[in-house]
Amino acid sequence: MVTFCIALLLLVLGYLLYGKVAERVIKPDSKAQTPAYAKNDGVDYIPMPTWKIFMIQFLNIAGLGPIFGAVLGAKFGTSAYIWIVFGCIFIGAVHDYTSGMLSLRHGGENLPEIIGRYLGNTTKLIMRIFTIILMVMVAAVFVSGPAAILDSLTPESLNANFWIIVIFVYYVVATLLPIDKIIGKVYPVFAIALIFMALGILVMLFTGQYHIPEITEGLTNTHPQADVLPIFPIMCVTIACGAISGFHATQSPLMARCLKNENLGRKVFYGSMILEGIMALIWAAAAIWYYQNYGYEEGNAAKIVNFITNTWMGRFGAILALLGVVFAPITSGDTALRSCRLIVADFLKKDQQKISNRLLIAIPLFVATAGVIIYSLADSNGFNLIWRYFAWCNQTLSVFTLWAVTVFLVVKGKKWIITFIPALFMTQVCATYLMLAPECLSLDHTLSYILGGVVTIAFAIGFFVWKNKRSAIKES
Repeated sequence: MVTFCIALLLLVLGYLLYGKVAERVIKPDSKAQTPAYAKNDGVDYIPMPTWKIFMIQFLNIAGLGPIFGAVLGAKFGTSAYIWIVFGCIFIGAVHDYTSGMLSLRHGGENLPEIIGRYLGNTTKLIMRIFTIILMVMVAAVFVSGPAAILDSLTPESLNANFWIIVIFVYYVVATLLPIDKIIGKVYPVFAIALIFMALGILVMLFTGQYHIPEITEGLTNTHPQADVLPIFPIMCVTIACGAISGFHATQSPLMARCLKNENLGRKVFYGSMILEGIMALIWAAAAIWYYQNYGYEEGNAAKIVNFITNTWMGRFGAILALLGVVFAPITSGDTALRSCRLIVADFLKKDQQKISNRLLIAIPLFVATAGVIIYSLADSNGFNLIWRYFAWCNQTLSVFTLWAVTVFLVVKGKKWIITFIPALFMTQVCATYLMLAPECLSLDHTLSYILGGVVTIAFAIGFFVWKNKRSAIKES
């Protein structure tokens, strides 16, 4: 438990100390008018209380990532602690904070528009397509998990298919209505349920006398497929939302359109990512205990979560905890479709105050999402395959976001190193994963690391060539 306690403390200190460093780099302007006031439309741009925005942002970015991702990532052993802590503090929270503040500074712009502003129109077009595909996959993969859990908690007549339909209908309503009508009212309640779940598991970690291995016992890869799934980069993609997730940057504009003051950015964007890291750390520790006692065989993450909550918290506590696990992915799915609607609206230049314009964009998105859900149900391995591709797309999106923010910091004469190093690291992660992963090119491990390094060096050279040319032009 010593390792776990140190990791928990580091995450808190990360918010208090490194969060301040990131804030000093961005330099929020407390006197600047935020998009919530400048563009108030009563649908997506609405000033909201900070505590509500924090809860909504936390629930938006949480999803299944810090729970299911951490449970699956825990198969790699105690090295999961290192990735969650350092990834969250120095990469994920910085990614979320800087991308959220860029959206705030640019009138609540969506992620593809921000990336295009700093990486060019061609990249913007690619990111529009890439992000829309990712959002549809998010909405699809965040249906099956909660439906399976609700199926286990309700009578046989209310099976998983029934709950999939119910969740999808909710998606439709939440995507179309103004953000304060459903999301602003129910998300804080759902977030409290999710936090309660994490606190319940945390209390049991300290009081239940469960042995959790220490880092000093070794960082050996304990995954049952360790020969084909190395810690780097596979674990860094598996534990996505608990350390860094490109999906988060697609959600930040939703809250950037509701913030009353730029000074609140660190609390909402950086703070919610740290809270998610804490949740991922808690579930990683619990899952490591589970694997040590019940084996590392491939298992359904939902069943493992169900087992842990029932064993540690009793039936009543487990029901409340599992409802938190249900709410988190559902509320990420609906905001994913909402973000998708707004991204397409930007591209088509369609005002979203009229319900007819919202329907025009949303209906094709609903059809596409339904198609992915049907595919995942028809193929026994469909969900796992979609999840793996989603995870890689998720981290790849973070690469483009980090490079865009780095360019922004250079242009503004700020300390760009704070996102440059994370951008390099995540480029290496995603490039190597593409070469090495069984569902991708499945190349030899050594060759994959070399090719991943070549791609990363190429990105770095491109960046410095651009930076030097820009400096030369300014000097002339």
